[in-house]
This record gives sequence, C-alpha cells and structure tokens, in this order.
Amino acid sequence: MNELNRLPDRAPAPAKQPHILRRLLSHHELATLLLLLHSPIGVNAKPEIPMLQEAGLVEMVSGTHDGPRFQLTSQGNAILRGLGAV
Repeated sequence: MNELNRLPDRAPAPAKQPHILRRLLSHHELATLLLLLHSPIGVNAKPEIPMLQEAGLVEMVSGTHDGPRFQLTSQGNAILRGLGAV
C-alpha cells in the first residue's frame, strides 16, 4: 500500500455531553413543568406534554383509575433548579 494514500490514524472524538435542551421552552411548557413540580398530572391535562416528553423533561408513570400520568424527569427538575424554582 502506498504511504501517500494511507489515512493517518486518528484518535477517537471525545464523547459529546448530552444537551438538556435543543430549543427554548415556551411559557406554556415552563408553566407545565411548574405544575408537575408539585404532583403528577394526567395525560390530557396539558397539550404541551408530548413536546416535553420528547425533550426528555417528563415521563409517563402508571396512574390510578384515571389512566397514566406524567411526572418530571431528573432533567426536568434540573431545568427548574436552573431557573431557581426549586
């Protein structure tokens, strides 16, 4: 193999730190996080729940007879701590 055609050995790229937020939260999403700070809420309680779940800020937990409920994840708690709400 020709030495000119050989690619230099590269060190592996450092692992990227996970980002909590990939976008800014709306005021409705922040209000929903504040509601969840005190207790889980039902699936249909707020329309912002799916976006917050996609962002990893809330998670579904088994509920009572009302159905599944959502609560804050550790990342959701971190957002509220960063805002001084906790």
